[in-house]
Amino acid sequence: MQPMNNRLGTGAIIAAVLGLAVSHASAETAHIFWKDLRPAKQAVAEDANLPMIAAKLPDHGETLSLTLRDRNIQLAGYALPVDREGDLVYQFLLVPWTGACSHMPTPPPNQIVLVTPAHPYKMTEAYEPVSVTGVLKPGMEKSQLFILDGVSIVQSGYTVRRAEVASVAIVPDTVTLPVNSPWNFLNK
Repeated sequence: MQPMNNRLGTGAIIAAVLGLAVSHASAETAHIFWKDLRPAKQAVAEDANLPMIAAKLPDHGETLSLTLRDRNIQLAGYALPVDREGDLVYQFLLVPWTGACSHMPTPPPNQIVLVTPAHPYKMTEAYEPVSVTGVLKPGMEKSQLFILDGVSIVQSGYTVRRAEVASVAIVPDTVTLPVNSPWNFLNK
């Protein structure tokens, strides 16, 4: 009978270790906000009463947060398709407000994340609010964005590859455009 108890004991230990590993992996995902991707002293969009424009910043928004390098993060924002076929999106830019890059000035690179989903993401509309979970890699990337009036080259400061993407109801730290903005119809 001893061997049977030993097997049950070993099985219980393995299950406990696996349970700890799963909870430990979940605990290591850092839930971050857009402010975490820029230097603490850099002005935020609300300070200027309109979204940040990279050209206004001394470093053009190219200063990245290296403290998050290779960390598993979760960030909510708005998805703007870069590579899509029908309603399936293979790559998109995650931006902090609706209208960024196509309808209004581009945010600085440290406020744009180039996302490659682990599986094609079925998107119902541009600027769909989503949450992205994956490993954050700082580094400048350029993407070609096809918009109504032509092609635009957008520089992102971060990438998340093999990302898990989920639709969300709200983006907690979204930038709301000022009432007098001609783009305020984009506020969701």
